[in-house]
Amino acid sequence: MRSEQLLQFKKDLEEFHISLSGEQIDQFIRYYEMLIEKNKVMNLTAITEFGEVLKKHFVDSLSLVTVCDLNDVLSVIDVGTGAGFPGIPLKIVFPGLRLTLLDSLQKRIGFLQEVVEELNLHDVRAVHGRAEDFAKPELFRESYDLCVSRAVANLSVLSEYCLPYVKLGGKFISYKSEKVSMESDHKQTEAKQAEHAIFVLGGKIVEQKGFMLPNSDIYRNLIVIEKCRSTPKQYPRKAGTASKKPL
Repeated sequence: MRSEQLLQFKKDLEEFHISLSGEQIDQFIRYYEMLIEKNKVMNLTAITEFGEVLKKHFVDSLSLVTVCDLNDVLSVIDVGTGAGFPGIPLKIVFPGLRLTLLDSLQKRIGFLQEVVEELNLHDVRAVHGRAEDFAKPELFRESYDLCVSRAVANLSVLSEYCLPYVKLGGKFISYKSEKVSMESDHKQTEAKQAEHAIFVLGGKIVEQKGFMLPNSDIYRNLIVIEKCRSTPKQYPRKAGTASKKPL
């Protein structure tokens, strides 16, 4: 059964023009095993079946390649990384990335440090903290070519958390599971509502790509935001403000 699911995993990734080595397959399997083992004692994921994790976490994380050539990216920060998605799958497939995993829960960071060590991943740091606290000039502000996030938050709020980390000319890419259209006669969509916040923070939406994950009925939407100007120094605001009073 597992061999069939791995075969499907490889086929799914072929649609993204990704080919895995034997070592990379082994890293994904070990990552899965560690995830499930740790999930027994702390809440990392509600998705635990092998084939579903391959599709809904690993393939999903790697769908980023449909909107971004990671061979041109040196540094990535994954904000609100949780159990390591999308950061760890991206690092396995693109080992040259310099990756920062940021999460507000120390237990999750402890797990990620174990994963990084076990999988022998280099140039990865797992950092415990809130997004608002590390986007300071003396820390990680405007230090990354790419910021990614699968965190469940409104795009306006997420942009305030993420855009301060992105260098001028870099990108913030948000993973969304719902259809977030720019065009709507009936109501302002999330992306449309976020346009003002994104502009204030120095960015602009340059692409939205909606698609089904390979061989599934799982809809995904990747929103690509380019950093055009430096983020004003007052952003992000202090912890909790962005979610209570979105821009």
